[in-house]
Amino acid sequence: MKPTALVRRTTARTLLTAGLVTSLALATGCAKSEDDSGGKPSASQQDDAGQAVASPGPASGPTCTIDAYGGQKTDLKTATVGFSQSEKEANPFRIAETASIRAEAKAEGVRLLTANAQSQFSKQISDVQDLIAKGADLLVIAPLNSDGWEPVLRTAAARHIPIVTIDRKINAAACKDYVSFIGSDFVEQGRRAADQMIEATGGKGEIAVLLGAAGNNVTTERTKGFEDRIKEKAPGLKIVFRQTGEFAREKGQSVTENLIQSKPGITGIYAENDEMGLGAVNALKGAGKKPGDVKIVTIDGTRNAVQGIVDGWISAVIESNPRFGPLAFQTLDTFTKGGKVGQDIVIKDSAYDRSNARTDLGKAY
Repeated sequence: MKPTALVRRTTARTLLTAGLVTSLALATGCAKSEDDSGGKPSASQQDDAGQAVASPGPASGPTCTIDAYGGQKTDLKTATVGFSQSEKEANPFRIAETASIRAEAKAEGVRLLTANAQSQFSKQISDVQDLIAKGADLLVIAPLNSDGWEPVLRTAAARHIPIVTIDRKINAAACKDYVSFIGSDFVEQGRRAADQMIEATGGKGEIAVLLGAAGNNVTTERTKGFEDRIKEKAPGLKIVFRQTGEFAREKGQSVTENLIQSKPGITGIYAENDEMGLGAVNALKGAGKKPGDVKIVTIDGTRNAVQGIVDGWISAVIESNPRFGPLAFQTLDTFTKGGKVGQDIVIKDSAYDRSNARTDLGKAY
């Protein structure tokens, strides 16, 4: 592994990770080199906006150690970390996620290699292989899809390279094929979105679901949580339309334009991310609708979506916090020193509605 100068940690990073150290102990394109990982510090280092572990402690689930995974203890600061981003950074979630990883690498004094798959899964597989070939000792991966990772896992296993996945899971064995997953409880996000939809609509009417992209656990779990909660708590709400918007604003708009034609009396729209929800707003505006005519609930927490609440177009936004940098690097640090880390590290997510959207707008990304 490659030596690098130590960099003093910022106060914000110390505050963010101090609790995590305790929690983890309890829970017991081509790639480019970025020796100075660059990028301005982002909201990833705001104490009131950073990630926190939702349920630390032994009951939170199985743990992993470097002895169980295979490999040798090391110092994170002498390592090269490879980060694979999955999607084009037109999406504010991806912009904030990458900025957080870069900012934390810089704060830790860690050499960082990055790659962006530009929403192409075959490219992401070759990107990660390239990161390994260029000397990555540790990997942080934001997967585009959950399946199809076998080539990367074989290469990483042969070299005993620890892998942490963020924001989406891969279908493989924790503490064998990869170390940990860090992310939200997506089923719970769906449930919370359903609760907001029930409140906004009074529990009656016809609603549509703008599904996320196929092939990953986020879409599947956000759909399950939402639909199960609607069936349980609001039998008067009928889901009459489901179509993928592929997590993209343009697609969300076009799908909603078709929805308005086929279901002119629609009461509410559940968009499985903010970008699709904002596309739905554009479609409603184009159809001459007024704010609040159709209730919209989304997931992510982007500034534009929270502003949509202030403006009356969106009823609620369930946060999905993209600021993975501090948790990802602290997990790697604990793991590479021989400590226990959770195989599933679930983060807390807040929410925005009319009661706090204006005052908390600055916390959105």
